Amino acid sequence: MRVRALAVRILNQLRHDRRTLALMLAAPMLLLTLLFFILGEAEPTVKVAVINAPADYMEQLDDSNVIVARYRENQARAALAQGEVVATVNIVSGKSYIEVDGSDPTKAKQALAALQEAQNRTPAFRPDLLSEVKYIYGYEDATLFDSFGTVLIGFIVFFFTFLVAGISFLQERTSGTLEKLLSMPIKRWEIVGGYVLGFGLFTVLQSFLISTYVIYVLNVTMVGSFGLVLLITLLTAMVALTLGILVSTAASSEFQMMQFIPVIIIPQIFFSGLFDLPPAIEFLEPFMPLYYVADALTKVMIKGDGLSMFTKDVVVLLGCSGIFMVLNTLLLKKYRRI
Repeated sequence: MRVRALAVRILNQLRHDRRTLALMLAAPMLLLTLLFFILGEAEPTVKVAVINAPADYMEQLDDSNVIVARYRENQARAALAQGEVVATVNIVSGKSYIEVDGSDPTKAKQALAALQEAQNRTPAFRPDLLSEVKYIYGYEDATLFDSFGTVLIGFIVFFFTFLVAGISFLQERTSGTLEKLLSMPIKRWEIVGGYVLGFGLFTVLQSFLISTYVIYVLNVTMVGSFGLVLLITLLTAMVALTLGILVSTAASSEFQMMQFIPVIIIPQIFFSGLFDLPPAIEFLEPFMPLYYVADALTKVMIKGDGLSMFTKDVVVLLGCSGIFMVLNTLLLKKYRRI
């Protein structure tokens, strides 16, 4: 009887906790739907820019499910730099000159295999001349972790900062500390600024340790400036920090804070650029902060770009932090009792 009574009490608690019920029932379906689109319908898209090649060679590439388009030489290099194509090919006197973007080793190898197969089937090539392959970004022996590592740095910083900041701010609220602060002659934006600054100093150390460990201990590809990597990870932490504080206002316990992870955090990795998404959900990528984090880290760590090449990413991340801070300031008003 006591077991039954305890079970009934728990069921009644869950029945009245609509947020928990919604997350328990809706969150798994959301994640499964995303996985269905990503793993079930999407196929790796390999695009190649052809500067000069016979028509039958391009037809062979098309038969290998490679998207082919003709470019001028300067346009092809620009498309490679911007990530629009995986490789460029220029055929001169029966010899192919190939430039490859090795940021994604899987796509790079797939493109090179398709190019070699098309060359073997095209009579115009001289069999005694080997293709000349040059990696513009990345390198031939790059592993999947070299390409995933850039995204994982951003994701790990984002995840743990979001979680720690949200739970810590929630404890400030449930313990009554926040209410005491609001009863003092202090402005709401000053409270938000103080929390962000306090946690922000900690995130500087966190960003430095994570970036140093991944780059210098795990030996992930690093071509650009380490200082720029720190800047990006710090901006990532600031977005996660302000978002965590914002989300914590909707939670009444640490358990409820954890429930937001599959809804807010996990989908970020799906839209970070790691996967080729179908058009049905691809349009959601620009709405995810981690998308800009991954883009900026890839440009610095793999392509060696400077700040001018990912200014848009920095502006978006700063904008997200600013918006979340404003919302946090406005939401604090409901906790002010006097």
